[in-house]
Amino acid sequence: MQALRDFHQAWGYVAILANAGAGVAGLIVWRVPRARGRWVWILTVGAEAILLLQVVCGVVLVSDDGYTVARFHMFYGFVAFVAVGLAYSYRFQMSGRLELLYGLVGLFLMGVGIRAVMQVV
Repeated sequence: MQALRDFHQAWGYVAILANAGAGVAGLIVWRVPRARGRWVWILTVGAEAILLLQVVCGVVLVSDDGYTVARFHMFYGFVAFVAVGLAYSYRFQMSGRLELLYGLVGLFLMGVGIRAVMQVV
């Protein structure tokens, strides 16, 4: 479990940076339509997958009786998980502004990740 804990700790920073990049990219292509392309969606899906892997690792760690963590850390993981699902469910209502939606969600997930890291440092 120590190896998974070390991975979870390091992967948290990867998830923060990936979602920051995806969020900024989403907002840029929302304002500059000629920059749009498949690359934005690959970056966004990749960043969200990285975050969901982080959440799954956290759930596995919490299932171990020997591992305890701050409650708000777990809360932020839950919020991140739900935010990805909510963004996906609103994709039809935001047609024409999908890049804006996923740009803001990426930045929101970055902020949630920073708050989660701050709970255990």
